[in-house]
Amino acid sequence: MSTKPKTVDCRDCPIHKLQTFRNFEKAELNFISDFKTGELSADAGATILVEGAHSAHLFTILSGWAFRYKMLEDGRRQILNFALPGDLVGLQGSLEGEMQHSVEALTSLRLCVFEKQRLREIFTNHPELAYDVTWIAAREERILDEHLLSIGRRSALERAAYLLAFLQNRASASGEPAKRYLPVNQQHVADTLGLSTVHTNKTLRKLADRKLIRWRERSCEVLDHKGLMKIADWEGLGRENRPFI
Repeated sequence: MSTKPKTVDCRDCPIHKLQTFRNFEKAELNFISDFKTGELSADAGATILVEGAHSAHLFTILSGWAFRYKMLEDGRRQILNFALPGDLVGLQGSLEGEMQHSVEALTSLRLCVFEKQRLREIFTNHPELAYDVTWIAAREERILDEHLLSIGRRSALERAAYLLAFLQNRASASGEPAKRYLPVNQQHVADTLGLSTVHTNKTLRKLADRKLIRWRERSCEVLDHKGLMKIADWEGLGRENRPFI
C-alpha cells in the first residue's frame, strides 16, 4: 500500500456525479475537503485494516472493491460484507477503539484518508454530516440483518442468488464500470455464505444452468438480475439518495 497527498479534490470527486449519492452543501464540502488528509492506493489482496489493531484513520473508497471479514483461530474465514465506492471503512474501529474485523482489498483500491480523531467535529459542528454517518451505520446494520437471514434461513441456492443479486445491485448503484461482472471467486462466495467450496460450486452451477449467471475464472457475470432476486425472494436495496463522507 502507498499513501500520497490528495490528487482528487473533494469538489471534483467523481462520486458526487452519481445520482445515487446526495449533494453536499458548500460548508459541508469545505469541511470534508479539509477533513481529507490524503489518498491510499492498494493492490488486490492487500490488508487495509487488521482485527484487534488500532487505526488512526478512516477511509472512503474512491474506486475498487474491498471486503470485511473475521477469522477463527483455525483459519476459517467469514466475510461479513463488501465495500464499494462511497462506502466508509473503519467506522467501527473509530468508535470502539480497536478494530473488530479486518478489511482486505478485493480489487485494486483508491481510498480517501481521514483522521479519525476529527470525527467528533462532525457531530459538534455539522449535524447534517453527523446524520449521514448515523445513516451509513444504520444501513450497514440493515444489510447485515439481511445477510444473517440469508445464512440462517435461505437454502443454498437462495443464498447464492441473494448474494450475487446484492452485489450486482451495489455495483450498479456505486457507478462501477463493469456492472455485470462481479470481481469475486468461488472462495469469496463460500466464505460469505457459510458453505463449503464443493457445495458452493454445485450451487453456482445450478444458477448457471438456469442462465442466471456465467461464471468466469476470476469473476461472475450476472445475466438475469431479476431472476436472481426472484429466487432469493429479495426486493433489493431501494433507490434512496444515500450519503457519503
